[in-house]
Parts: sequence; structure tokens; C-alpha cells
Amino acid sequence: MRKVVLITGASRNMSKAEAVRTSLLASHPAAEVSIVQVDVSSLPSVFQATKELKQRFQRLDYVYLNAGIMPNPQLNIKALFRGLFSRNVIHMFSTAEGLLTQNDKLTPDGLQEVFETNVFGHFILIQELESLLCHSESPSQLIWTSSRNAKKSNFSLEDVQHSKGQEPYSSSKYAIDLLSVALNRNFNQQGLYSSVVCPGTMLTSLTYGILPPFVWMLIMPIIWLLRFFANAFTLTPHNGTEALVWLFHQKPESLNPLVKYLSATTGFGSNYVTSKKMDLDEDTAEKFYQQLLKLEKQIRVTIQKTNNQN
Repeated sequence: MRKVVLITGASRNMSKAEAVRTSLLASHPAAEVSIVQVDVSSLPSVFQATKELKQRFQRLDYVYLNAGIMPNPQLNIKALFRGLFSRNVIHMFSTAEGLLTQNDKLTPDGLQEVFETNVFGHFILIQELESLLCHSESPSQLIWTSSRNAKKSNFSLEDVQHSKGQEPYSSSKYAIDLLSVALNRNFNQQGLYSSVVCPGTMLTSLTYGILPPFVWMLIMPIIWLLRFFANAFTLTPHNGTEALVWLFHQKPESLNPLVKYLSATTGFGSNYVTSKKMDLDEDTAEKFYQQLLKLEKQIRVTIQKTNNQN
């Protein structure tokens, strides 16, 4: 039986998505590639996309949940130069902790943008697709793109949307780690498994847009040098997908739900996968999961009221 794989975060632009589809079919003519438009920062878009998916497919075997929005990131120049000459230079570049400030905002759904895009939109996606994901004859797998920047200190159960904090990206990635653990606890018996990965420090068109060109000219030699001392600097999307591809070939039930799988690259460019136990506990994960269920219920009631009024 052919596997059905859903990948989010490919593109919100349908013309670009069509170009990618054409390229994939050119290199893999036997493949079947479909496109469904979805904006996970918009719940109406998520509901429409899941409706289309349930019409097209009878099952899903793998779901790659890729969302890493960091709205309007601004470089902290002082932190950059202070970090360049400190013992924390490797940590700074591999996690971007303290380097970037973000301006979060509310979405039309009334949720914090980073939280809805990176966490809640995907949570609703999974809830809506449960019938396609939970099948006893063979397991299905969720693979979340997390980060080395997922910090326990930046997350709070009292403010899961991080509306009062300064690190919404880090908070959302830690929330993803918690959610993955909770999903395993609640769905493994139904054949659904969840894992989290980190692609490492990748340089993409989005990354290059954060800093002025002269800054990249300054720091790129340093980054290439740091590759010999830390494996987090994957640098290219090809290298960064190492852990994501590796997970595709593993039996989901054999994976440790409390471990994050990391793409790694040596100083000479060889790729491999390593793992690290996540800094969390299952009790906090379950409490967070219950908060998401409560928020989902509130959202559905609001949507129903709106529909009735219309």
C-alpha cells in the first residue's frame, strides 16, 4: 500500500506550490502530488483544508507539521557583538536566543499569531483529521518541527499563548514539545504516534532577510568555523531535513516520545541524526493538552454562534 504524506508549511502561495509540484513530478514521475491551500494562522482556513483532505483521502500515514513563524524579527546588535566575544557564542548562533526580538499580534481569531500558527492551528488540524490518522492496522506518525530554542523558562501554563512575554517563538516551540508528549499519551493505543525534530541552524531566504548583508559578511566565516565545534549548524535545507527523513524510515512505536531528534552536520559537511531528552515532564504536557482542548471547545462554540447569527 502506498503511503500518504501530508506536509504543512510548504507555501501559502499557490503559484509557488504549483511550481514545486511540477518540479517534484519531474524528478519523481511515479509520485502523486496534491496541493491543498491552508493558512494555519486562520482557523476557517484550517477547517476548509481538512474538509478537502477528508474528501480526497481515506487515511494519512505521515503528517509533517512545519511552522516556525517569527513575526517581524529584529536583530539585537548589542547582543550580537556582546555574544561574539563571549563563551556563549556557539549557543547564541545555534539557538538565536537573545539575538532576535519579535512583535507578536492578535489574529482575526483573537489568538496570538505565533501561538496559533505554530501550535493551535496544527492542533485543530490534527483534531479534524483524527479519523484519517487513527487506524489500527498500521500506525501513523506526526512529525513536528521544533527547535533547540524551545526553552522551558519561556513557557508558562498561566500564559500558554505568551501574550505577556518577549519570546513567543521559543514558547511556541516548547509548547510543541509538550503537545507531542501528550498526544503520544492519549493516542498511541489508537495507532497514532508523535515525534519532534530540530533541523538545526539553517540559512534560507527568510533567514537572510533578517539581517543586513554586511552583517552576514561579518558572521558567515564565524558560523563556518563554529561547525567544527558544534553539530547544530546544518546551514542548508538539505542538511536540515536529515532527521525528518530518518524518522520516515523508523517504526513509530520504537521511538522514544520524550526525546527530540536533531539533524546534525560535521565541520566537513557529513550529516547524521542525534537525539536529546527534552526538558519537560508528562504532567505539564497533559495539563497543556487539556488547556488546548478547553480552548478548542470555546472556539467551536464561538464559531457555531457566529454561523447561527449569519
